[in-house]
Amino acid sequence: MDINRVLRGMAGVIVLISLLLALMYSWWWLLLTMFVGINLLQSSFTGTCPAMWLLRKLGFRAIGDEEHT
Repeated sequence: MDINRVLRGMAGVIVLISLLLALMYSWWWLLLTMFVGINLLQSSFTGTCPAMWLLRKLGFRAIGDEEHT
């Protein structure tokens, strides 16, 4: 599966979970939503994202990426 699709899916799931937790338990869970939003915004400017590093370590690759060994 393409790493970009996995990353977008991860961000969406985290946002939805944090919204659900905010409604059920505490509004403080919205800080997690804010963190995801800030991370997405900074990655649009810098082109880097900590989650991409983790996903690459787990074996996900972008379409067209080839291992150069």
